[in-house]
Amino acid sequence: MKNIYGVFVLCINFVYSQRTPIISHITQKSIKDIGGTTELKCTVLYAADFSVLWVKVDKERFTEPVTFSSGSSLIIRDSRLSLTQDTDSNSYTLQINDIQETDAGFYRCEVMLGLTNKITADTELVVRRRPFISDNSTRSLIVNEGQSVKLECYAGGYPSPIISWRRANNAILANGVSIYRGNILEIPVITKEDRGTYYCVAENGVGKGARRNIALEVEFAPVITVPKRRLGQALQYDMDLECHVEAYPPPAIIWLNNGVQLSNNQHYRISHFATTDEITDSTIRIITIENRQYGDYICKASNVLGTAEVTVTVYETIIPVCPPACGQLSSHLKNSTIKMSSANVWFLITVYLFFVYLSF
Repeated sequence: MKNIYGVFVLCINFVYSQRTPIISHITQKSIKDIGGTTELKCTVLYAADFSVLWVKVDKERFTEPVTFSSGSSLIIRDSRLSLTQDTDSNSYTLQINDIQETDAGFYRCEVMLGLTNKITADTELVVRRRPFISDNSTRSLIVNEGQSVKLECYAGGYPSPIISWRRANNAILANGVSIYRGNILEIPVITKEDRGTYYCVAENGVGKGARRNIALEVEFAPVITVPKRRLGQALQYDMDLECHVEAYPPPAIIWLNNGVQLSNNQHYRISHFATTDEITDSTIRIITIENRQYGDYICKASNVLGTAEVTVTVYETIIPVCPPACGQLSSHLKNSTIKMSSANVWFLITVYLFFVYLSF
């Protein structure tokens, strides 16, 4: 009987040793935070005489796989990694501590049956990642007024980020709202009022989120406004004419009188002040105005997209207008006071001499 039992055991062992290994269990997809810990477990039956490996594979870039372990031994030496083999349950557990973004990916349990033959099972480790703006998103644009514009923003991270659009200083978007959600912000017909900075914001609840500033510049023909179309001033006093120009690219600005372009000389002083890339204030001062300088003055602005002009009429008044004549008025009054004071002195001297003459 003992001999028969021994033969039976040998037969059983022979049968089991000839059976093909089976991966009966592998850890399901797991989602972890950065800094956390995960355990990847693979249970293999009938694998006593075979090598069991944990391998990381890249299914997107198809780069070479990285083998972490073989059997009960780690191949990669990393203090964050550990491997446990349980012979009773035929399981191999790969533990990853202090999880980093780079740990995310697919992990494969492999049983090598031969040089070209193996059985495998895959699991995925997903690491929650804060959003990041993709390179194929819009960076900045320069467009002409009246064109249609499409701003695009794409982001990565896990969970998938939500994209929203805002403008600087919470300005209203072209569609009439202050916040728009979606990857693409469309402006069918852009105006100069739509120019400025737009924010693409990606949020997924992990970390602070990501933001990209997109500068949208709108090129448009000059638009001119003036404080007053008619201005009066008395003879021999200064007169300031102003025009406010909006344009992009910045325009060339000139002043004309009777068809002649004016320049800086003893009669005129011209100055331009750019407050932004799109706004320029131009002023011409008529110095000590004469009769021939009354009339129409044209402020003319031009850029590659067009030309605009506005006429300001200067007419004569009896009383000086302040400003800009305030300084001149003070000077005139001072001179007048000096002249009157001198006259009074001579009058007093004359009266004094008259009475002295009578006393004799």
